[in-house]
Amino acid sequence: MSKPKLWTKDFIIVSSVNFLLTLVFYLLIVIIGVYAVDEYNASTSQAGLVTGIFIVGTLIGRLFIGRSIDSIGRKRTLFIGLILYIVTTSLYFIHLGITFLLITRLLHGITLGIASTATGTIVAQIIPKRRKGEGIGYYSMSSTLATAVGPFIGLYMSQHTSTQLIFGLCLVLGIFSLITAFFVSVPAVDGLIKKTEINGVKLSHFIEPKAVPIAIITLIIGFCYSSVLSFINFYAIEIDLVDAASFFFLVYSVAVLISRPFTGRIMDVKGANYVMYPAFVLFTAGMLLLGSSHSSITLLAAGILIGLGFGNMQSCTQAIAVKLTPPHRMGLATSTFFIFLDAGLGFGPYLLGFFLPFTSYRTLYIILGVVVLLSSVLYFLLHGKKESASINVLSH
Repeated sequence: MSKPKLWTKDFIIVSSVNFLLTLVFYLLIVIIGVYAVDEYNASTSQAGLVTGIFIVGTLIGRLFIGRSIDSIGRKRTLFIGLILYIVTTSLYFIHLGITFLLITRLLHGITLGIASTATGTIVAQIIPKRRKGEGIGYYSMSSTLATAVGPFIGLYMSQHTSTQLIFGLCLVLGIFSLITAFFVSVPAVDGLIKKTEINGVKLSHFIEPKAVPIAIITLIIGFCYSSVLSFINFYAIEIDLVDAASFFFLVYSVAVLISRPFTGRIMDVKGANYVMYPAFVLFTAGMLLLGSSHSSITLLAAGILIGLGFGNMQSCTQAIAVKLTPPHRMGLATSTFFIFLDAGLGFGPYLLGFFLPFTSYRTLYIILGVVVLLSSVLYFLLHGKKESASINVLSH
């Protein structure tokens, strides 16, 4: 039996739109704090808030669009998100003080939450069922590529051009993503209930219960990874490895890009456990190595291990969340997954910041490495043992 086609026109378009949206996010996140300090004399805590409030906005956007995406329509939701994304990007050109910048960042985050929930839901719908793990792995690579390219462009442009030109580029990328989205076709979903249960307010209107167990694992690993995203530069300064740290996310991204096609295929053929358990070990090893780094080689090796670990866990847990959910609840499942991931990535640095006065970055990374390893037990209890049982049933 021949494999159903994965690399369709629609799959490539949706992945491209997701890449452009994520690129703008990572491009701005590395320069916006410094911009707030230079332009508005913001304090360090205010600069941190300017950086982090975007993710809070993304959470809000995902939370409310997840319940409405199927009643609005998946393609229409994408267009609404992209148009508002362009409008809010243009607000960066208006100088009305630090409060207005915070509002702009919050609104921009909300629009990303709407648009990226739509792209995630659409791509999960158009990927053939037999290639769900592999397809979501490839789709997630669009975000991974953006995590490497975005910061590089942002830092390079901040050294050679004005911030206004950076905002201009972000606006152009937003417009280009909208134009690209016009060419996507979203097929109707069998069993899609247009009349969703909007009457009353229930938790199931905002969160997909079947996706919550795996989303909890995503929250924990996202929380641990947030320490790398937020503190790697400070840590690099402390251990005098700043030059090597500039390549950290590049080697991380390369490790993910090379491994994801294989891990996605393994998940579809063998099941999620064959990817998740080795990934827990690799992520743990990467965090321990990062915490004990004394040279450029060990720091970059840690980046490779964390890429192989967390990078593959991210796409695998997303695929699990979608597979566990009926088609008409796929939008909520995608939204639920990203809400928990964003909560871990967004609130992690703030919460971990309370521990830093009492410990070093080295110790923090080692402790979080142990947390990752222990979370593999929680994964077994919440999902892994069910996965094993279903694989055993299928094999017989």
